[in-house]
Amino acid sequence: MKKTLAVLLTTSSLLATTAVAQSLDLEKEDLTLGFIKLTDMAPLAVAYELGYFEDEGLFVTLEAQANWKVLLDGVISGELDGAHMLAGQPLAATIGYGTEAHIITPFSMDLNGNAITVSNEIWEEMRPHVPLMDDGRPQHPISASSLAPVVEDYLDRGEPFNMGMVFPVSTHNYEIRYWLAAGGLEPGYYSEQDISGQISADVLLSVTPPPQMPATMEAGTIFGYAVGEPWNQQAVFKNIGVPVITDYDMWNNNPEKVFGITAEFAEENPNTTIALTKALIRAAIWLDENDNANRPEAVEMLSRPEYVGADYEVIANSMTGFFEFEKGDVRPAPDFNVFFRYNATYPFYSDAIWYLTQMRRWGQIGETMSDEWYFETAADVYRPDIYLEAARMLVDEGMADEADFPWDSDGFKSPTPAEDIIDAIPFDGRAPNAYIDSLPIGLKSGQTVIDGEVQG
Repeated sequence: MKKTLAVLLTTSSLLATTAVAQSLDLEKEDLTLGFIKLTDMAPLAVAYELGYFEDEGLFVTLEAQANWKVLLDGVISGELDGAHMLAGQPLAATIGYGTEAHIITPFSMDLNGNAITVSNEIWEEMRPHVPLMDDGRPQHPISASSLAPVVEDYLDRGEPFNMGMVFPVSTHNYEIRYWLAAGGLEPGYYSEQDISGQISADVLLSVTPPPQMPATMEAGTIFGYAVGEPWNQQAVFKNIGVPVITDYDMWNNNPEKVFGITAEFAEENPNTTIALTKALIRAAIWLDENDNANRPEAVEMLSRPEYVGADYEVIANSMTGFFEFEKGDVRPAPDFNVFFRYNATYPFYSDAIWYLTQMRRWGQIGETMSDEWYFETAADVYRPDIYLEAARMLVDEGMADEADFPWDSDGFKSPTPAEDIIDAIPFDGRAPNAYIDSLPIGLKSGQTVIDGEVQG
């Protein structure tokens, strides 16, 4: 595996040197890119509005999509040339979970950006179980152990406890499951026969498109949800719900969305792929530079109906370094949205491996796989070689700083320490099976789900 990574990174360096010596001859100039109405689509909007795509000779149309499945299908069919994607989508498609297609990512779009919100009614039931600070405000991060007595009351009455997430292979699905399990609640399993994800569940999780989350909760169909911004802050502004934890507090600087294209597109359009990646890197740099000084301008862009279409104040609540929990309880959150710093745009293999471990943990990957399988799958989807080629060109063109890129990385981050994760269990992408087996709730090595039961 190390030899494979070394070859990839060495090849990228050689390719980059050649590419800078000549202008890119684009195979395809007119592109249609998809996105979902979330603030973390910002690199696409910025690259379009500031002319970064055009600087690369690209003429881009951005199209909002109805939901994540429609978006993925559009990329696979070629109706879309690429898209803002859930990080789990390229991985799931490539391993054949759901729709099968080889999707790759040369660019990670952001870190953090999500939260878990509960309805006002559920919050009032949770609140007696939440520790308070000296000033009487809730102490954050709030553990799902504060929700557990509420769920138990519902189950004792024979009533289902329903919550929402945006897609079966979404970060939000894995984050809400992680949070629930860390608080001692069973979020349910998947099997080949039952893809509901609700096998043996204390909390029943179901899919709701992001913009519909607040209204679905307000209608009482779900009692809470995990979603990206601005749909948690929207609940606060509408006075219908309370965010109880951000994903930054759940797993400090966790990976979020990616930019996805088919492997076929990248193979047929290598220079276009590099040009796209260059434009997106520039956009990410702009979003984070000078301590987020450009964020108000970005929020103005995103508030337009063709992008996110939420009120400026709602989007600004999280994008400009703060996050509001209960109405009036505004707390500093400078890293709630990270687009470039901390190597946010580099597609780390270890990020891919975390998603794969969560698919295995909850039964979407039905059998134990070797560590090598995780490494190979990650390298098949996440493409730091393309990313570094684009980055090298930007540096040589004076558009980026040499020091801002992890040129010597082997594709793995340093292990995430226990203190940065809600359940205090460290994560090391180099040891996926040991990590899976260290988690108290979830499938372990040798276990599978058959006929609605965990066996093995």
